[in-house]
Amino acid sequence: MAMNLKEIESLIKEAMPDATIEIQDLAGDGNHYSATITSSRFTGKTKIEQHKMVYSSLKGKMGNELHALAIKTKEN
Repeated sequence: MAMNLKEIESLIKEAMPDATIEIQDLAGDGNHYSATITSSRFTGKTKIEQHKMVYSSLKGKMGNELHALAIKTKEN
């Protein structure tokens, strides 16, 4: 079962309430997304740590309901 944009955004917002999130469905299939997330919570963290924060916010759905998510993070 695929995830929709709003579900992804909701999970990230729950973990990072100050985040600005832009998500695109890359293939139109509900399985391949690109997300740009801007948050003050990324300040002082490496890109790897930032990406881990995003994956953690998805609560294990990455690789299951969510097949592919390209992540770009920015500090606020």
